[in-house]
Amino acid sequence: MVETNLILLGPPGAGKGTQAERLQADFGLAHISTGDMLRAQRAAGTDLGREAEKYMNAGELVPDEVILGMIGLRIAEQDAREGFLLDGFPRNTAQADALSKTLADSGRRLTAALLIDVPDQEVVRRLAGRRVCSKSGHVYHVEFDPPKREGVCDQDGSRLIQRDDDKEETILRRLEVYARQTSPLINYYEQAGLLRRFDGQRDPDEVHDHIRATVATLRLEDEL
Repeated sequence: MVETNLILLGPPGAGKGTQAERLQADFGLAHISTGDMLRAQRAAGTDLGREAEKYMNAGELVPDEVILGMIGLRIAEQDAREGFLLDGFPRNTAQADALSKTLADSGRRLTAALLIDVPDQEVVRRLAGRRVCSKSGHVYHVEFDPPKREGVCDQDGSRLIQRDDDKEETILRRLEVYARQTSPLINYYEQAGLLRRFDGQRDPDEVHDHIRATVATLRLEDEL
């Protein structure tokens, strides 16, 4: 069986979560979100989980070596033997180097880095337009999926709010961080011949079809 190991890249609001779920179903890959992984390790009370908790409780970033240790354990689990989709790591080129070494130490390698490319103005349009029911958490969008009555949830009549994370000034700060820290990964993986680009402004079904066809081709090439 061909092993398919992927990294998912793209700015906030690019639709990475949606595409990750579909790819997981398409190819039987383990979807590894660093946030979920940290929470699972903490809940299980592992040594790495306790180490990470010390930093998280202090409001500090969890060191790369702790994250990489968790990734090493996670990709050794049964559901990741045929491949994985890594979301949220690496965030910079130093982490990318360390990840490459971690994989090599376990006799594995990356198949591709998938970039869902969306311009900043589209990210702002998508995220700043979101509104959330203050009671049920149901999500609307002022342009793409508006409620029947402005500012009111269709389901229970509760007030719709804009979360702080969805305010334009917050989105712009997140995009600045992405450009500064994560964008260099695009060149990193392009130079390594691993980058595959996808137009995230297209319909999500079209994006999915393009990514699925690309990954299927990569798997076929590895089999030959």
